[in-house]
Amino acid sequence: MRKMASLSLMVLGILSANAVLAGGVATGNNSIIVRGGAAMVDPHGDGLKVGAAQLDVEDNTQLGLSASIPVAGNVAVGILAATPFKHDITLAGQKIGTTKHLPPTVTLQYHFNNGSAVKPYVGIGANYTKFFDEDSKLGSLNLDDSTGLAGELGVDYNFNKNWGVNGAVWYADIKTDATLGGAKLGEVDISPWVYMVGVSYKF
Repeated sequence: MRKMASLSLMVLGILSANAVLAGGVATGNNSIIVRGGAAMVDPHGDGLKVGAAQLDVEDNTQLGLSASIPVAGNVAVGILAATPFKHDITLAGQKIGTTKHLPPTVTLQYHFNNGSAVKPYVGIGANYTKFFDEDSKLGSLNLDDSTGLAGELGVDYNFNKNWGVNGAVWYADIKTDATLGGAKLGEVDISPWVYMVGVSYKF
């Protein structure tokens, strides 16, 4: 899964660069697009081996918010935000605690102008994840904040001049150092895919 994520990021970068070089500036759009809907964080990392047991972080769905702010031509800055995600933490399949996090993500997007109501886009950038309210029945749990690469694929479908629907997927390289009761457990590889569907409004 990690190799597939890395390949996806590389493809996103190549597509974005090629599209810009192909002259997208001449067919740009200066509209700000805001989106809201359901966003699910689905961890696909390796978790953490604790002895013979596996520590994992489970998926969660919250309200997601995103925006595309035009920079030049078809290039825009993408922003992803959400209400706090709350994840169960399991060890050998058994729930041992919970954590909350906020995953603000910023990408540089390229929006393909194909002359239709369907507008695909790609992006590559960075993710910052803030963990808080960690709790475990095994002791005091702490998860360090994380920064890493992020990649994005999305599509807008416009009903009219302003309103539409959106579907998007992000990959985020999220890894956090975990301590329990003051003892370092190791690095937890979360590396989720983030899926979002919702409505969009173009200003």
